[in-house]
Amino acid sequence: QVQLVESGGGLVQAGGSLRLSCAVSGLTFSIYTMGWFRQAPGKEREFVSGISWSGGATNYANSVKERFTISRDNAKNTMYLQMNSLKPEDTAVYYCAAQRIPHYMGFDIDGMAFWGKGTLVTVSS
Repeated sequence: QVQLVESGGGLVQAGGSLRLSCAVSGLTFSIYTMGWFRQAPGKEREFVSGISWSGGATNYANSVKERFTISRDNAKNTMYLQMNSLKPEDTAVYYCAAQRIPHYMGFDIDGMAFWGKGTLVTVSS
């Protein structure tokens, strides 16, 4: 059974930092591209950042570039999202997800096969 479990969310003031983690079990973590997505109240789920199976390639939404850093530790089956200079508009539930196809660099929401339940990030102004 595949499980993705996010942690690290919470309440932070604008300008602060948080580090999210996504612990994965039940699949061969090292062969799947992984991504972070978020959904704010009343809005659609959107892509935040993604990382290739090896960690050698990364991708970011324009809204988080130079503020967020994605990484992964394949030995620990865990992915991370370091979020700095947080803004109120970053407030959302953050989800991690695994790509459906091994060794494929794609972050379309429909292409992500497995999802965590999310962790809430609230940024106060």
